Amino acid sequence: MLHINLICLGKLKESYWREAEAEYLKRLGAFAKIKIIELKEESFDEKDTPEKIKAKEAEKILKSVPENSYIIILDSKGKNFSSEQLAGQLASNLTIQQFNSLTVIIGGPLGLHESIIKIANLKLSLSSLTFTHQMARIILWEQLYRSFMISTGRKYHY
Repeated sequence: MLHINLICLGKLKESYWREAEAEYLKRLGAFAKIKIIELKEESFDEKDTPEKIKAKEAEKILKSVPENSYIIILDSKGKNFSSEQLAGQLASNLTIQQFNSLTVIIGGPLGLHESIIKIANLKLSLSSLTFTHQMARIILWEQLYRSFMISTGRKYHY
């Protein structure tokens, strides 16, 4: 069974986001084992440079990335896919290249450090719109679930 790791900075604070996540994790359980790694965001103020903060966060993220994992980062400059295209991308890369797991990384408010961007197999943009990190996390779970449903020929995507 596929292992999916979500590495993210920060937690889902509101109960409605946690409930939405729980629903998608339950659905995804038929396709994959899920591990969520929530890392503490670095606090910062005006005197801190964004690169310094992102570098500190990157150190924590890199320690959490499993070996031989297909790595997707959420990035506003990443590639946009239709749901069908994302399903195809995941299906081909997770079977052809024989990765042990799928790891998705969601950065903090300042984005991801270059060291994280460089290790990504796929830079994914969920939309041209900007979402909160909590919302992006739920949209990600929904799209992963939709991808599995499409790939297995099940009815969910019309």
